[in-house]
Amino acid sequence: MINFLHTYLPEAILFKIGSLSIYWYGLILALAMLAGIGMAIMIGRFYKVKAETIVDFAFWLIIGGLIGARLYYVGLEWAYYKDDPLSILKIWQGGLAIHGAILFGLLSLWLFVRRRKLDFWLLASIVVPALALAQAIGRWGNYFNQELFGLPTAAPWGIPIAEINRPAAYLQNSYFHPTFLYESIGNLVLFGFLCLAHWLSSRETANKQLNHKAIVLGYLIFYSVLRFVMEEFRIDEVPAIGHWRWPQIFSLALALASLAVLIMSALKQRRKEKEDLFL
Repeated sequence: MINFLHTYLPEAILFKIGSLSIYWYGLILALAMLAGIGMAIMIGRFYKVKAETIVDFAFWLIIGGLIGARLYYVGLEWAYYKDDPLSILKIWQGGLAIHGAILFGLLSLWLFVRRRKLDFWLLASIVVPALALAQAIGRWGNYFNQELFGLPTAAPWGIPIAEINRPAAYLQNSYFHPTFLYESIGNLVLFGFLCLAHWLSSRETANKQLNHKAIVLGYLIFYSVLRFVMEEFRIDEVPAIGHWRWPQIFSLALALASLAVLIMSALKQRRKEKEDLFL
């Protein structure tokens, strides 16, 4: 596997049908979505959530997530897109930001559960392991697009990058850190922990809502830390404040906010248990 990644130079286009090009990125994105929906349905069975309900909210979640991911990315890369606005629609060529997908996806889910009068934290907790799995798969689209790679490296797992895709400062370098792979592995680990958390939660009768909330916030904290670290390797141009890249700033803010909500929720639950004890 390592030798293959070190020697193989991927191409963005999977195959062509006449003038129509089918991109690896689009195929992998579709597979990631299908895997995520399938996993959400499986987890939903623990809580007797109907598959139809999950498919319904998955549709709105995907639409909202894609719109948010694209808008967020375009906002970061506006210097490029302002000169070629039609390229904003070409998502099959890459250019989706996971932070935008998370924010708009959760907003779409909140609107869905409010309309259906469902439990937001339960459905959100079902979504996040599926999202982690989808991210683990989806990152391979960046590999085939030869984008979002890391610093140059002499490590045997370094991946070759075509000269046309290298930043000007690194034209003399051939091999770079496969940050897509690091993040993919990290998301798989996160996926495993979240599934374990669901298994433990499904066996417990007390504090269900707090458990579901902890799963969602745990995802946001863990992924934010992972992304913060990955940004130290990446060399793609993004807005920055001093040494800190914008995705790092956003990840840090999201992790701290999620941690604060988790702590306050736990303290609130503890106070409630003490009050109930003295009733």
